[in-house]
Amino acid sequence: VGQTVIKTVKFIFILGYTANFVNTISFEHTCQPKVEHLIGYTQFECTHNMAYMLKKLLISYISLICVYGFICFYTLFWLFRIPLKEYSFEKVREESSFSDIPDVKNDFAFLLHMVDQYDQLYSKRFGVFLSEVSENKLREISLNHEWTFEKLRQHVSRNAQDKQELHLFMLSGVPNAVFELSELEVLKLELIPEAKIPAKVSQMVSLRELHLCHCPAKVEETAFSVLREQLKCLHVKFTDVAEIPTWVYLLRNLCELYLIGNLNSENNKMIGLESLRELKHLKLLHVKSNLTKIPPNITDVAPHLTKLVIHNDGTKLVVLNSLKKMTNVAELELQNCELERIPHAIFSLSNLQELDLKSNSIRTIEEIISFQHLKRLTCLKLWHNKIVSIPPSITHVKNLESLYLSNNKLESLPVAVFSLQKLRCLDVSYNSIASIPQEIGMLQNLQHFHITGNKVDVLPKQLFKCVKLRTLSLGQNCITSLPDKVGHLLQLTHLELKGNCLDRLPATLGQCQLLRKGGLVVEDHLFDTLPSEVKEVLNQDTSIPFANGI
Repeated sequence: VGQTVIKTVKFIFILGYTANFVNTISFEHTCQPKVEHLIGYTQFECTHNMAYMLKKLLISYISLICVYGFICFYTLFWLFRIPLKEYSFEKVREESSFSDIPDVKNDFAFLLHMVDQYDQLYSKRFGVFLSEVSENKLREISLNHEWTFEKLRQHVSRNAQDKQELHLFMLSGVPNAVFELSELEVLKLELIPEAKIPAKVSQMVSLRELHLCHCPAKVEETAFSVLREQLKCLHVKFTDVAEIPTWVYLLRNLCELYLIGNLNSENNKMIGLESLRELKHLKLLHVKSNLTKIPPNITDVAPHLTKLVIHNDGTKLVVLNSLKKMTNVAELELQNCELERIPHAIFSLSNLQELDLKSNSIRTIEEIISFQHLKRLTCLKLWHNKIVSIPPSITHVKNLESLYLSNNKLESLPVAVFSLQKLRCLDVSYNSIASIPQEIGMLQNLQHFHITGNKVDVLPKQLFKCVKLRTLSLGQNCITSLPDKVGHLLQLTHLELKGNCLDRLPATLGQCQLLRKGGLVVEDHLFDTLPSEVKEVLNQDTSIPFANGI
């Protein structure tokens, strides 16, 4: 505005003095020389040979000045006629289907007003690009162009469960070609904020597992009907519980639900807003969070839930009363919950078969006597705690088949442990146990014995009466010799001896028909002490014994 005002004043000034003085310019001059006798004239008119050109230039100059002045006045009129700091796309919104085009202000608005002076069609075209709807359409076109069916097929892989899996990460959306992968079984969507699952998902007849990692996916009504019937396993990773899509709670055929995210005590009420009552076939519920209490609405799935897993981040789990209602739970995991004792609520779970209390702060397990009421309990995992001793009352848990007590502070194994005649797996690795009691020979059904990382120096001969042993882990101890009776373990497939004080290996290892070099964990120099014929047996193909057995 300031520049235009200055230009206008300059134009008026130039035009003023030009108009005033241009009339005083004469292109012809009357001459009256006093030398008549020389030229024969007393008066004549004279002019410069460039005078004609000068006259034309002056006319052109004045014409250009007038045009310049007209532009200045028009610019002033344009500047003050409409507010140039704002630009409205109201007409564009009325004429097009994009009703979300925002009005703009300041320099951007001024530029658009200038574009209008050239051609209003350009600003209308540009306005379409400001629409989020239009932007999403452009993104969708670009996404589908980049992620073709063939490219997606190349990204499909086999996971650990030998299922066809596709993992899409940080895309602007879900490519349409995904829903043409009819053989896909597992679909992982991670950090896709605009994920939408259309009706085309009905083409994915093999889809059974879906992962939503920070991806609040929207589902069309027809697509939801398909997911509700087909989906068996769902993983949802979130920052806040509000990010969990509401349709998740309505998947009536869902068997496994994994929730990973922030569910602190303040947000537990929020998860209660969405009942789990519709998940009538849910068998496994896995919650990895920071709970201080078990959400009460988990009891909605109590009648059919068989496995409950809670992995805390170290937050102390205080209230466990809801567990008492989970009477049909067969497997329970409470890991990293800062538990100091075995919760009494567990003793009400009459159908419990496996209990895992890994990575807590349990120091004493005197309550273990109450496990005698859990007749179906066969697996007890108390590893990665601070347990100092095993009480004699463990003998009452007669149906126990697997006992995991690794990474504790045990200094001895009580005789009561060896009265558990059904015990098939015993893991006491990484403690401070100095000796293995002779009573270990009573465990005739023992198949896996792990005592790695202790202070054992002598192996009792009774250990080799456990003839069903398949795995024997004795590494990182102080063992000085391996008895020849190791040859009695005909079913042994894995023997760990590395990190001891052995100077040789017994030749009777060759009698362990199923043991091969791949299953023998020992230093190379010790392996070389074996007779050549024994080394040949250990180096044989593992398929040979099984073929002979068949």
